[in-house]
Amino acid sequence: MSNPAKITFVGAGSTVFAKNIIGDCLLRPALTHAHFALMDIDPERLRESEIVISKMISSLGAKATVSCHQDQREALEGSDFVVVAFQIGGYEPCTVTDFEVPKSYGLRQTIGDTLGIGGIMRGLRTVPHLWGICEDMRAVCPDALMLQYVNPMAINTWAISEKYPDIRQVGLCHSVPLTAAELAEDLEIDTSRLRYKVGGINHMAFYLHLHEVLDDGSTRDLYPKLKKLHASGAIPKTDNLWNPRCPNYVRYEVMQKLGYFVTESSEHFAEYVPWFIKSGRKDLIDRFSIPLDEYPKRCVEQVADWKEQAKAFLGPDSIEVKASPEYASEIINAIVTNTPTTIYGNVPNHGLIDALPKGCAVEVPCLIDSNGVQPTRVEGIPPQLTALMRTNVSVQELTVRALVDEVPEHVYHAAMLDPHTAAELDLDQICGLVDDLIRAHGHWLPSWLATNRQAA
Repeated sequence: MSNPAKITFVGAGSTVFAKNIIGDCLLRPALTHAHFALMDIDPERLRESEIVISKMISSLGAKATVSCHQDQREALEGSDFVVVAFQIGGYEPCTVTDFEVPKSYGLRQTIGDTLGIGGIMRGLRTVPHLWGICEDMRAVCPDALMLQYVNPMAINTWAISEKYPDIRQVGLCHSVPLTAAELAEDLEIDTSRLRYKVGGINHMAFYLHLHEVLDDGSTRDLYPKLKKLHASGAIPKTDNLWNPRCPNYVRYEVMQKLGYFVTESSEHFAEYVPWFIKSGRKDLIDRFSIPLDEYPKRCVEQVADWKEQAKAFLGPDSIEVKASPEYASEIINAIVTNTPTTIYGNVPNHGLIDALPKGCAVEVPCLIDSNGVQPTRVEGIPPQLTALMRTNVSVQELTVRALVDEVPEHVYHAAMLDPHTAAELDLDQICGLVDDLIRAHGHWLPSWLATNRQAA
């Protein structure tokens, strides 16, 4: 790439996240001359982000430049990379609706942004806006790579590849490296000694191999030690780096029953399966320390934290820039410099995991260099794991089909097949719940869902 890279950030009003991603880029010598185009619909938050990014550039003595845009296509013009991070409908009203309406039916959730009734509704709100970005990219930066950080990751990735297969994209999630850090802490070994192979779908991928590199260069399987730790009952009560309110009891229990450790946090995973959250079973909630209504609590805390952090960043003239665990800058640097690296990315399943449907979004190791994102096959996933993944893939598929084909009935079908929803509600209750959610979300949903429809 002969000219400085242009990196566009859609949703740049998320000041702290934009700071982390752009800060990571500025710490890489090959990107210190990049141009950062910040785009957001909120002018005040956009201006705050511009101030923070400009201070980081000045603090590092970088030659990077920054521009602000409220027009999306203008921001995307000539981009090499497009970082996407936004939440359609925000905490209020949409996240609150996703939790309160199901709760009136006795259906409880923890996070509700990936699967379940909350994930389905979030996908319906989000995908049309991602398609809008793809349409603009096709017009003004057709060769750019989209780095997509938006949930529900699997639904988004699949829907983009269905309607815009020409758009280069990768869905990014930090669950693989952060879980590796948690496991290293539990096992009391240095993270640099871990070697692992992961495969599956976003938030339901598994550590198929987990080894420690010994001083003599040989490796040993860590699963026996991990299973012994679980059997001893010695799992640290605050070992969850994501959220100290939710120890990893769910994930260890799943490992004990299925044989492998899952990449996503216990509070997430508890609502992807029918086993842990059941009405009238407080014993399960207590035994596995499941934090019901966790995401609304987290949203309130994060909004407060972000406001305080943004205020702190706006005060001083200089800002300390520290590396974050996000993949974006590593990917951009590898492409710009042709320096190979490997990350875990979410991409369409074209011969990558044979036991999962063609085209669905899978999370696999990806080689990155000047040729872009090159996903690799993952073989040998045990059948009990792919069977579990397919219970989630079916919900994702029906949500994507509803969006692509504009078939309201498939929204109901997706909810009917969701493992947690189906374990709690009967068919009439599920249809009533979907009716109520469509009515409550109103204009946040696609126009073809504006008229409330019952499943045929």
